[in-house]
Amino acid sequence: MQVRKTEQRTDGARAPSAAPTGSTAPVTTPGAPAAGAPVLPLAGFTVGVTAARRADELAALLERRGAAVLRAPALRIVPLLDDAELLSATKELLDDGPDIVVATTAIGFRGWVGAADGWGLGEALLDRLSGVEVLARGPKVKGAIRAAGLTETWSPASESMAEVLDRLLEQGVAGRRIAVQLHGEPLPGFIESLRAAGAEVVGVPVYRWMPPEDIGPVDRLIDAAIARSLDAVSFTSAPAAASLLDRAGRLGRLDQLVDALRHDVLPACVGPVTALPLEAHDIPTFQPDRFRLGPLVQLIAAELPGRVRALPVAGRRVEIRGQAAVVDGELRTVPPAGMALLRALARRPGWVVPRAELLKALPGAGSDEHAVETAMARLRTALGAPKLIQTVVKRGYRLALDPLTDEKYAGEE
Repeated sequence: MQVRKTEQRTDGARAPSAAPTGSTAPVTTPGAPAAGAPVLPLAGFTVGVTAARRADELAALLERRGAAVLRAPALRIVPLLDDAELLSATKELLDDGPDIVVATTAIGFRGWVGAADGWGLGEALLDRLSGVEVLARGPKVKGAIRAAGLTETWSPASESMAEVLDRLLEQGVAGRRIAVQLHGEPLPGFIESLRAAGAEVVGVPVYRWMPPEDIGPVDRLIDAAIARSLDAVSFTSAPAAASLLDRAGRLGRLDQLVDALRHDVLPACVGPVTALPLEAHDIPTFQPDRFRLGPLVQLIAAELPGRVRALPVAGRRVEIRGQAAVVDGELRTVPPAGMALLRALARRPGWVVPRAELLKALPGAGSDEHAVETAMARLRTALGAPKLIQTVVKRGYRLALDPLTDEKYAGEE
């Protein structure tokens, strides 16, 4: 897998987590496994989905592996079927045909042909394109081209517009007329490079990315990421990544979101083009070798459990996941306050953590240390093994780390 790894914690836990205030984001959680069934790789983890298209498919793949899914479409796609600009570009290409057509997205190419059909120009457009060099950015676009009865001339292995540009410039474009099907956002570097090399470029705007009609889920995803109650965010398009960062900036929370994505929340991108807006903010990204939803989910399912360190506690094996714990192979759902305490204890396993420090870790902490006792009682019940956490009279609490490991972890203090 092509992975650009973020800094990972070594304490087996993340920063204290708090549920975002007023959060009503649509989170779906798969059912708990049957007794004795193996714990699914993403059980106990929460993954954000920013996709507008194929969001249901991506969410289903994540849930099948046990994840809770927080859906927050960062954009919506607006087709331009009746757009005067698209009609004008189509007529211009029919009057003066291109030498080369660059198709960038399957939905965009299909939308273009569909719009032309609606205007009574579909057959004429396909006749015009049948005699020219057609470059397809990736396999999905190739499928759309072939479904229209055309054949692509070439497609880059990387699915990168940069590789398409390199090929065009290498073969020479001076004096050639190139139609570029735009994919919802401007391609200034691509188009300007072609024009600088002497090409005449006609942009074909088939659809546009627009902000979602309901921005609330996006705001709640940003809250969850900053609070570290989110374990990963998946990105399937560069515009969605850029939109999320832009929204955080408008809320005055960009620096906080960037910090979360750099250190604690896994930013999983379907490919290098999608990752560009994040990497522009020095956010290291994780990418699968194959730029598809399936490999993206497999990457998340491998990376998140890999960040968890199993602790030997009171004769049991304990894993602390995003919003749950796994005790001797059994998933135990823990309330947010309990998870905050458990993470605080896990940062110094075997060491006593004072009540005052644990109080600060609690979501919405006040000044009454009795809140720690109440949350601790509920945590022990949720874990199903009260002896995992020991009370140290007048001092605080500690994870009952097995004696043989005390010296090892003491050295990591």
